[in-house]
Amino acid sequence: MSISDRQKEERELRKERIFSGALSVFKSKGIDGATMDEIASASGFGKATLYYYFPSKEDVFCGILEKGWSKLLESLEEEIHSDQTPRKTFINILIKLTRNAQKNRNEYEFLFNAPKAITHIEMKDQSWKLYQHRLYATLKGLLDEGIAKGEFPNLDPDLMFKAIGGLFVGLIFMGEDNKDITADDIEKLLNNLITAPKK
Repeated sequence: MSISDRQKEERELRKERIFSGALSVFKSKGIDGATMDEIASASGFGKATLYYYFPSKEDVFCGILEKGWSKLLESLEEEIHSDQTPRKTFINILIKLTRNAQKNRNEYEFLFNAPKAITHIEMKDQSWKLYQHRLYATLKGLLDEGIAKGEFPNLDPDLMFKAIGGLFVGLIFMGEDNKDITADDIEKLLNNLITAPKK
């Protein structure tokens, strides 16, 4: 017996409520301190409903990360496939990421910071890493192309990527909540980190 579109929609809505409740629990307690009871309570469901969708808190944790990273990558598709120069595309992606993060601060903070706290979830269960690696590979590819075209200085792309990533995460989560990040802000970030090539 197949399920109807309405049932699928209801399932997705329940999962969304679970993710939303779990996000607040993980934020305050961490993955180790969180319990399924607390996640059920924060989601407004009984434990039976929670266990129907997720057999463990680790599965909920991984579910939030997979949904978040896949949604994040999907939101950047237009910028990634634009006909702009590598540097301009790189900047546009960072702007879009910043704006997304400012609208969904809790979720993005979780996406960027939570994976560092994982010690006991097996690699095969970390399915969100596929999306994370695709985004990082895209950004690194833009840096490589930009270096080849003289749009970025000829530095080690891995080191440059890590440095930009660290500064960028700081810009998102330590900047002013309601300040729109502009292309000029990203250019300043890049120029503070690296000297722009001379024209």
